[in-house]
Amino acid sequence: MVEIFSKREGPRREDVHIWQLIQQNRGLITKLADHLSDGRYSKMGNPSPTPQPDGLIIHVGGSLAPTPEPVARIRVTLNGRIIAVDVQSGRQIYHLGDLRETGVGKIFTLATAGNRYIAPLKTGLAEAIADMDGVVLGDAYGPAELAADIGMRLDIPPET
Repeated sequence: MVEIFSKREGPRREDVHIWQLIQQNRGLITKLADHLSDGRYSKMGNPSPTPQPDGLIIHVGGSLAPTPEPVARIRVTLNGRIIAVDVQSGRQIYHLGDLRETGVGKIFTLATAGNRYIAPLKTGLAEAIADMDGVVLGDAYGPAELAADIGMRLDIPPET
């Protein structure tokens, strides 16, 4: 059997019938929708007006509060990271390197691309402390002394 589909002008007879049925029962449909949605259906169609301000609106224009200059200190963290931090905000400024455990003992590894760091240290800072890469820490030379030496080279005091 072959069915022939052809374009007609206007909507189909079934669509017209359904549209008329919906229009005739619009009140009942709205009532049911309000009942099921606890009245939100009608409120959705009638948006509430935007609130209008009462009285004067005063805007004080001005610049933002000045941000203080960071006060940097060299810190050795509990997990062996050597970082420069801002004492006032507690935020890290630079990650200088790590203390890594090897067969020899703990060594300082400078944060450079050659040591496989994803975000290497800036060139100027790395050059200033490049000769400290691979320094072995022990009883006589600990993390506090390492932080003091790095701080002297970068003109940043260690955290006490």
